[in-house]
Amino acid sequence: MGDRVSDGEGVKVYVASSWRNARQPEVVAALRADGHEVYDFRNPRPGDRGFNWRDLDPAWETWSAEKLREMLEHPVAVAGFEADMEALQAADLVVLVLPCGRSAHLELGWAIGAGKASIALLDGGEPELMYRLVNRLALSVEEVVEWAEVFQAETEDAAGVGCVDS
Repeated sequence: MGDRVSDGEGVKVYVASSWRNARQPEVVAALRADGHEVYDFRNPRPGDRGFNWRDLDPAWETWSAEKLREMLEHPVAVAGFEADMEALQAADLVVLVLPCGRSAHLELGWAIGAGKASIALLDGGEPELMYRLVNRLALSVEEVVEWAEVFQAETEDAAGVGCVDS
């Protein structure tokens, strides 16, 4: 499903969620502990705490649609988008951690359309019919890690990793 052929190590994972979601850091840490390369939008690179609208304007929540359109062209917003999009394109697997907002759902939709594997960590919130598009629906962080391992094994099997020609 991903563009990368597994080399027997963990898969590249993009975790899509919200800045307000307290479970996002736990999911990132659990996947990393299991050997996966995980993109964390809150800390994309050492010393970088990721893009946040507050960095452009503390009153960002009061913007009009016109102001939002203008601010999407701000160099800091463009750089934040490009960093996240590069990581999303490089990912083998996208994990949606609920609850989250529109951006995370757009990321998941893009990933599904691009043929990436996907997992949604459900939260018991409002039912959503379109979650049927997601490959796996997890009920716990442990299930997310388990499904990531299954995806990795399936990827390795498809790539013939570990097979010896006779």
